Amino acid sequence: MNIQFDKTSSVAAELTITFEKADYQERVEKALKDYRKKAALPGFRPGQVPMSLLKKRFGNEITAEEVQKLLSEKLYGYLRENKVNMIGDPLASEKQQAIEFDAEQLEFIFDIALSPEFDAKLTDKDKIPFYDIEITDEMIDRQVKSLAQRSGNYVQVDSWQTGDMTKGHIAELDENGNIKEGGIVKEDAVMLPEYFKNDDQKKKFEGVSVNTVITFNPAEAYDGNAVEVSSLLGISKEEAKNVKSDFSYQINEITRYTPAEINQELFDRVFGEGVVKSEDEFRSHLKEQIEQQFAVDSEFRFLIDVRQYLEKRIGDLEWPDELLKRIMRANYPDKEESDIEANYAASIKELEWHLIKEQLADQTGIKVEQPDVLETAKEQTRAQFAQYGMNGVPEEIIERYANEQMQKREQLDALVGRTVERKLSAALKDVVKLQKKTISLDDFNKLFEQK
Repeated sequence: MNIQFDKTSSVAAELTITFEKADYQERVEKALKDYRKKAALPGFRPGQVPMSLLKKRFGNEITAEEVQKLLSEKLYGYLRENKVNMIGDPLASEKQQAIEFDAEQLEFIFDIALSPEFDAKLTDKDKIPFYDIEITDEMIDRQVKSLAQRSGNYVQVDSWQTGDMTKGHIAELDENGNIKEGGIVKEDAVMLPEYFKNDDQKKKFEGVSVNTVITFNPAEAYDGNAVEVSSLLGISKEEAKNVKSDFSYQINEITRYTPAEINQELFDRVFGEGVVKSEDEFRSHLKEQIEQQFAVDSEFRFLIDVRQYLEKRIGDLEWPDELLKRIMRANYPDKEESDIEANYAASIKELEWHLIKEQLADQTGIKVEQPDVLETAKEQTRAQFAQYGMNGVPEEIIERYANEQMQKREQLDALVGRTVERKLSAALKDVVKLQKKTISLDDFNKLFEQK
């Protein structure tokens, strides 16, 4: 066997592996003997098929299988032992000739995309901004209002105001304002006048009370939208297109959504029974939650700034473009050539960042293990529950949802990526010199609008 590695450029290489028959013959013979023990051909009992017949019928197939196993062992063994820093997997060379497995010599040629050489190491001489987001009373006020709104309920009221829902009897009128004989009638017609498109029609509901009868025009109210009119009147869209009449509407119910009161019941619902016992404590706990969320955002921004800093310092890198495009085509055979070309530049930027992160992970010695990924999944799950005002969710439920996320391949890959970045951000904060700045949330968000 002979392995030859030749660099064809600073970022590409050709690796040739040549096998003599002696390199794989013993493996093939053993494989044939093992196959013979279970082979069943017409006219022969299992284990009794002549070896000459087996070689004739299955020799090339078994040889190909054993050579492929040996090739994989030697190829990846060489790359590991020689620490070849490659991108993607080796790709069969365009020079590769068809393999004849009965030949005296077998030659396999691979194209290897090499990682460009660069130094992403950071020290305390590297200055990276780190933004702390200022938490204001207004933020806490908005959070209190949002949680009260989410925890509210519907109540019956006597008179209508903006946002209320009405239910009542609706009937079509004739040109004289009387109930039209054979006209459209619907019991328990539900409306939210706030969403009328026509302000004049909306004003007809101002201050009305239960048992009031008003006259309004559905077609005008919904600006001729046949879908809205058909839904209100319980008719088809085709029929609704022809509805132009006024209707009487007897209001039988008015329902209003009322936010929850800021009291112990709300405190217990949000944080669990007895955890918070006053409005001051409630606001203090909410501030801690906001701080935790903003801390995640600050870490995220910090890593973006690390990336931008290193990309600028490293400058433009050389890439084996045509070889990388071939690798992309091999990995995504369903993609159109135009898609490969259109997305190539963005893919290279992500590849560069991936290689930078690998160097930084090696420098800081971070490792990602399953408990780390699980913790990321749990943090994500807690954040999702918190969006709906559910902060006191038991740990066993959090863990169950987190484990479910980790069973899905795409979600697991994303969780691993986030875990790497979370650990990397924490480690790098102890390496570089942080330029700490406290800024408003608006100014922080503006950072993401900058190129």
